Amino acid sequence: MLSAIIVAAGQGKRLNSALPKPLVKIGRSPVIIYSLSALDKHPLVNEIIVVVNPKNQPLIQRLIQGEAFKKIRCLVLGGKRRQDSVYNGLKNVSAKSEWVLIHDAARPFIDPGTITKVIAAARIHGAAIVAVKPKATIKFSKDDNLVAKTLDRDKLWEIQTPQVFKKTLILSAYKKYSVSKVTDDAALIEKLGQKVRLVQGKYENIKITTAEDLLFAGLIAKRIAHAI
Repeated sequence: MLSAIIVAAGQGKRLNSALPKPLVKIGRSPVIIYSLSALDKHPLVNEIIVVVNPKNQPLIQRLIQGEAFKKIRCLVLGGKRRQDSVYNGLKNVSAKSEWVLIHDAARPFIDPGTITKVIAAARIHGAAIVAVKPKATIKFSKDDNLVAKTLDRDKLWEIQTPQVFKKTLILSAYKKYSVSKVTDDAALIEKLGQKVRLVQGKYENIKITTAEDLLFAGLIAKRIAHAI
């Protein structure tokens, strides 16, 4: 059994929107609906836990009730940090689940094929994450804003979600390193000394952070709609 946690507790301050980020519309649908739909329809996903904050909970609850989702187990409140929100979601995963998929609601364009690939990789390696190669040249600098060195782009990956883990593994990582400051869940797995498998994702799996991202997202949504 596999449980999916959708993290939708962020307020999206950098978006400069009156609405919380998960409720901002891309085309005709709010951001969160895209990833909810993709996971709800996926045959390998058995249940979905949605992590929200107190400010957006009533609106997201109402939004979900207006859709025909079948796999949503519950809505839970998030914490101060993203990792606190994920941990709250983990505590509400079904006892029968062996695997956990964690996805940011701010990445609306995850596709079924990528979901299948990252789940398959996790079942072999215990932990797998979606990523893409950076297109730009990356340089490393210290605090003086001077170039220290140019990094080898072929060995770098830009990390995305979803990320999939064996439930016992991710719970162990969160219990042991919950106070550590990390930017993704795989970093906690790495602290355990566990190898994490990289799975090639798609560049369209963008994260909505700024108003400029919404413009790009609108173009992707239109392309997807025309392809259906």
